[in-house]
Amino acid sequence: MTAHLHTLQPQPGSRRPRNRKGRGIAAGQGASCGFGMRGQKSRSGSPTRPGFEGGQMPLYRRIPKLKHFTVVNPKVFTVVNVGDLSALPDGSEVTLTSLKAAGIVGKNSAPLKVLGDGELKVKLHCKAHGFSRTAREKILAVGGTCDVLPGRRKWVRPDRKTSQEPS
Repeated sequence: MTAHLHTLQPQPGSRRPRNRKGRGIAAGQGASCGFGMRGQKSRSGSPTRPGFEGGQMPLYRRIPKLKHFTVVNPKVFTVVNVGDLSALPDGSEVTLTSLKAAGIVGKNSAPLKVLGDGELKVKLHCKAHGFSRTAREKILAVGGTCDVLPGRRKWVRPDRKTSQEPS
């Protein structure tokens, strides 16, 4: 059957009648009208304003108004400058493990980022999680390569249907 404007109807069960509160106990929403016993949320009138936290200093007043406040989860990198990489031999591969072995970086396990301070005179093959623009230009100008390693992927909950093995 084709649909015409005069034959359109809502899906069955999609439009329910409005629940009229406070119209007797037999109506199902009488007496306290589903608002519980006593308390601020059961009183007449509008509820508390948006953002109200019961008298506690609300979130929109706890955080600063202006920019430049401390980031909650900052991205932390192990930072190495291009000038520090000049100590490595020509043609060597630069990774976080090779820099630890060379003593340029300590025990830090954060992702590696190469910055462009200093001069580079040796050709290097760098593999890092990030490069500044000037560092990339200086490495490529000498004839080296810059490979960006992938960062840590965001965790996604595995689908139950596909992850369960049939028993």
